[in-house]
Amino acid sequence: MRRSRRVKIIATLGPATVDKAVIAGLVRAGADVFRINMSHTDHAGLASYVRMIREIENDMSRPIAVLVDLQGPKLRIGAFEEGSVHVRKGDVFVFDSDPKPGDATRVRLPHPEILAALKVNDSILIDDGRVRLHVVETTPERAHAVVDVAGRLSNRKGVSLPDTEIPITSMTNKDRADLDAALKEGVDWVAISFVQRPEDVIEVKQITQGRALVMAKIEKPQAISRLEDVIEVSDALMVARGDLGVEVPLERVPGLQKRINRSARRLGKPVVIATQMLESMILSPLPTRAEVSDVATAVFEGADAVMLSAESAAGQYPHEAVSTMSRIAEEVETDAIYRSIINAQRGELPNPTSADAIAVAARDVAQTLHSKAIIAWTSSGSTALRIARERPQSPILALTPKRDTARRLALVWGVHALQTRDATDIEDMVGRACEYSESEGFGVVGDRVIIVAGMPFGTPGATNMIRIAHLGEQGCPPKD
Repeated sequence: MRRSRRVKIIATLGPATVDKAVIAGLVRAGADVFRINMSHTDHAGLASYVRMIREIENDMSRPIAVLVDLQGPKLRIGAFEEGSVHVRKGDVFVFDSDPKPGDATRVRLPHPEILAALKVNDSILIDDGRVRLHVVETTPERAHAVVDVAGRLSNRKGVSLPDTEIPITSMTNKDRADLDAALKEGVDWVAISFVQRPEDVIEVKQITQGRALVMAKIEKPQAISRLEDVIEVSDALMVARGDLGVEVPLERVPGLQKRINRSARRLGKPVVIATQMLESMILSPLPTRAEVSDVATAVFEGADAVMLSAESAAGQYPHEAVSTMSRIAEEVETDAIYRSIINAQRGELPNPTSADAIAVAARDVAQTLHSKAIIAWTSSGSTALRIARERPQSPILALTPKRDTARRLALVWGVHALQTRDATDIEDMVGRACEYSESEGFGVVGDRVIIVAGMPFGTPGATNMIRIAHLGEQGCPPKD
């Protein structure tokens, strides 16, 4: 089940993929990670999905990551007396705390924290931006806003506030219950919705306590304004282009995608590109040319993973969507200009450590010797992450004694992870690294591989050694 591509594929589960055989088919088609969206999944459904994924993982002897996506706070307007109203450009419309049904001039905004935070000239977007207003007058109980883009307002439509920092946590009571259920099921990654500040990520990490890694979804302008700080405290990032495209002008989204991707890579954090990647495949067995280009752009940029949402969760062609995405990625990664684009993105490390220096050296040595693989012995996964950040030409084989680490690395660019007992000494480290390189199809007798590890063995963050070895030799000892 070794992939020939470096970028990973995340498939969202849903009504179209509730059967174990279907999910197993998605793994064979190319899915490396499965996303469970808690906006549409209850705790029984979560447990069922995780159980099936773990059974498939055991059947295929391949680590598979489970990503739980928390819903986050959903801000909505109240109800209208007649179900909906039409507002015209230039109208003054009032959002207030009055629980009475709304009419053509006002509606309840059942979020006092929003009314308190709104400022003059702040934008208010309703129903994914279909109706747009800006605030002209505020009090703690109400906000008067002028309609900039006309349209229909109906019951409990969503509210977006691109200019307003809302003084609430990104975690709701539902999210806390869902997170607790996810941790009990042993999921590998948790994605947080509507992150505004680093503290939102820290709050979740204090709950997870390392039991799952935390991914910040970047979909708010407030998170972009603190991007470096958010990246610093996160284990990974998701460019959530759906809500991001509502809260910032659409023409800014491609540039922000590149900025987020490159900033996160510089800090060694995996990046997922998400939303509408193959949207037309919800109803069609073939994508549009524009969608193929969109997926290809993410791969050319060196993203760690690309994600399918409704295409695999509720679409008519989930298997085709995954296999199509996999074929696009494979083709891009063999393109003549792919490597030059990847190499051009390398930047100076912000705070280089000895472990970073070893990772850079492993990349350079592997490139010079045309090594068939870089084998990383890793307990926490940090060694494999550092090497993956360098985007080496050689594939990365991560050997870890921890099952959780192997699963988490399923999200990371270029990493093929295996669980095995930890090395006992240098001879054991080199010998088994060579054995796995051959058995997993990375090389044949006579090929060179690079082995990276830390001494003493089993100590997280102790990466301090590189060995060069030839496959097939007695004990696979170092050649040079």
